[in-house]
Amino acid sequence: MAKGRAQDFCNFCGKPKSEALILISGLDAHICETCAEQAKIIADEELVRLKKKPTKRLKISKPKAIKEALDQYIIGQDEAKKAIAVAVYNHYKRLNQKVSDDEVEIEKSNILVVGQTGTGKTLIAKTIAKQLDVPFTIVDATTFTEAGYVGEDVESILSRLLQNCDFDVTQAERGIVYIDEIDKITRKSDNPSITRDVGGEGVQQSLLKLLEGTEVLVPPHGGRKHPEQKLIKVDTKNILFICGGSFDGIEKIIAKRTKAASLGFKKREEHAEIESIKDNFYPFINHQDIKTFGLIPELLGRLPVLVHLNPLDKTALKSILLEPKNALIKQYKKLFAIENIELKINDDAIDLIVEKALEYKLGARGLRTICEIIFNEAMYDLPSDDSIHKFELTRTYAEEKVNKSTIANLKAV
Repeated sequence: MAKGRAQDFCNFCGKPKSEALILISGLDAHICETCAEQAKIIADEELVRLKKKPTKRLKISKPKAIKEALDQYIIGQDEAKKAIAVAVYNHYKRLNQKVSDDEVEIEKSNILVVGQTGTGKTLIAKTIAKQLDVPFTIVDATTFTEAGYVGEDVESILSRLLQNCDFDVTQAERGIVYIDEIDKITRKSDNPSITRDVGGEGVQQSLLKLLEGTEVLVPPHGGRKHPEQKLIKVDTKNILFICGGSFDGIEKIIAKRTKAASLGFKKREEHAEIESIKDNFYPFINHQDIKTFGLIPELLGRLPVLVHLNPLDKTALKSILLEPKNALIKQYKKLFAIENIELKINDDAIDLIVEKALEYKLGARGLRTICEIIFNEAMYDLPSDDSIHKFELTRTYAEEKVNKSTIANLKAV
């Protein structure tokens, strides 16, 4: 408590009590709300500095082991899993290399994953980060705008990575960042002088240095930078960036290019190969197609590893539903088992769930949506009835629930 009015001022900035919103009193001193806020920022920055530990070698699995781990959670997509396993292994092998005198410096290889929605782009990145036990964050590229405009700065990517590893900068600098919806920041116009493209090419330009490797001043709690805010320095040269996008409509670009090539100088066998897989052009994708879609060449140069995920067919969707460690059907059986109810699902009911996911073009995520619709009433009623210890799901029951739901109003595009 203060002994007199003469002491009622902030001992840090000298602000009198009448000009402060809050004046916190100690034994023999006072502090205003502004100085208290600044003290917290300084303390946070010091804690980050003290937490910075010496760099340790990471124990990295071999590419085959990484793919085997991915196989437990992701069905199919073998070529994509092999390519990503090799890229990730080489990246962390680069981090573990000893300093040598041969002047050969291994450059970072960020990854660009292209595939339809629900094919497993995000799941692959999550699974790899979990297996390697490194900090991981997912960000949405659609929220970013060019610096100075309404929206998030690209530096906020690193704020989330820092938060996920308790502000351990050393750990964050060896983490993985998955940038989703990278296709939504494509160049909006071939003539940039017409209007300011703050959410398209402007964001791509902002990402260039971040992906290549540079020291960035990051606001610890996200948001916009401002002069009074203490910033944390993060070096991105060892952060692996995985960018993913559906690139809706890129099939037409690939088809146009491959058709022109096959009618021109391609051999007859190659032309037949192209025609035979006309429903899936993704294996033919290259960086030129991505550039035509709207990503600038400078950004593509920093994403050298291009991986495609094939569309999911009926067999793949059925396997996704039943086989992975955390398969959806296993999850529902466990939910019912907690209520001492045995869940049995007929094969024809499984087929219906898969058929509806294909019909509505919902991908693997659509399996969960349809299952929720089918099981919702049972999960509402059965826990309240102690006499029921078994529930059998038939195709008739499942079809009835789907047809009554709003999803039945969707039309396949």
